[in-house]
Amino acid sequence: MKKLYHNYIDTFRGLSLEVWWLSLITLINRAGTMVIPFLSIYLSDSLNFTLPDVGWIMTFFGLGSVLGTWMGGKLTDKIGYYKVMLVSLLGTGILFVLLQFAKTFEAFCAGIFLVMLVADAFRPAMFVALSAYSKPENKTRSVTLIRLAINLGFSAGPAIGGVIITGIGYQGLFWVDGITCVLAAFLLLKVLHPKKAKILDVVKVENPVSAYKDKAFWIFFIAMFIFGFTFLQYFSTMPLYYKEVRLLTVLEVGLLMGFNGFFIFLFEMPLINWLENMKNSKTKLIAFGLFLVAISFIVLNFTSWVGILIIGMLLMTIGEMIAFPFSNAFAVERAKKGNQGEYMALYAIAFSLSHIFSHNVGMQMVDKYGYEFTWNFITILALLGVFTLFILLKVLKKEKNT
Repeated sequence: MKKLYHNYIDTFRGLSLEVWWLSLITLINRAGTMVIPFLSIYLSDSLNFTLPDVGWIMTFFGLGSVLGTWMGGKLTDKIGYYKVMLVSLLGTGILFVLLQFAKTFEAFCAGIFLVMLVADAFRPAMFVALSAYSKPENKTRSVTLIRLAINLGFSAGPAIGGVIITGIGYQGLFWVDGITCVLAAFLLLKVLHPKKAKILDVVKVENPVSAYKDKAFWIFFIAMFIFGFTFLQYFSTMPLYYKEVRLLTVLEVGLLMGFNGFFIFLFEMPLINWLENMKNSKTKLIAFGLFLVAISFIVLNFTSWVGILIIGMLLMTIGEMIAFPFSNAFAVERAKKGNQGEYMALYAIAFSLSHIFSHNVGMQMVDKYGYEFTWNFITILALLGVFTLFILLKVLKKEKNT
């Protein structure tokens, strides 16, 4: 047991202090976005919006995310990641506090669009900062540490949010969200100011390649959109399937979903460390991760045994644990040949676009054709993503030979 503990701790060794600080800032920021999990409930219960109204508001949420991510990438290349992160955190804090005063449909659409526009400018800047603060050989593990922070934040946020709603109501969420973003900004100022932070990997490209002209990266983008579309079903249609078809209670659904975050927290870093030491191609590993996610859907149609839900969740979780860190590391590595902010923005946009289409399409399919058909469709789509990654392998091999 002691040896296992030391081996686990060893997987975190060698990461720079700056990466640890960046992870803490990300944890505070993500734990602070408590409004988001309760947004649909707040809009329908407190503001009495109809479900179609809520759907449109979530569309504006996604549009703000896409534009914010794109804008964040552009600004990162022009003024640097530090300024973008700082302004994004401060701006998001102020806008979250103001959002509580938006009471009409039009005002909330505009408000949530602005919040996401400013908030998601942080993402490409953070990825570029992560690249700068990491030694080349530590980038994948650094990405994994950030993912652990995000997962912890998303796990803690809703729990704290539930307590706040019970104690002081929904308005308290907006205040806490705003304050935590501002606190994260002050921590950034304190510990990662350019005069204090140590840069470990400076990338200067004389003639940068535009991400939008990079054929291989566009193929990668399509694969990541498919991955995002597939993965996000676990946060919209899957909980409904657990409740309506498998007759799980809300508590049981929560425990099953919580298993995902807990498993990632315990095993992702050792798994990534082990896979890195095996010297496998990042693209092949991403394809394998997406393949596991695909299988997690189709197995649900095989049996009515309740244990298959745990197997499905385990397959998805392991797939996610492999695909996310290595896809992120691939994007960071590829970005070295061009404008880093632009590359990291395009990578993040793939998932932002998934948010716009995934939930709505999944719900419509379940409504018209049922869950069994939907899981078959999602599996085929995910396997198409695996095939796309093998096309990427061929393109990269051809690039290498020319």
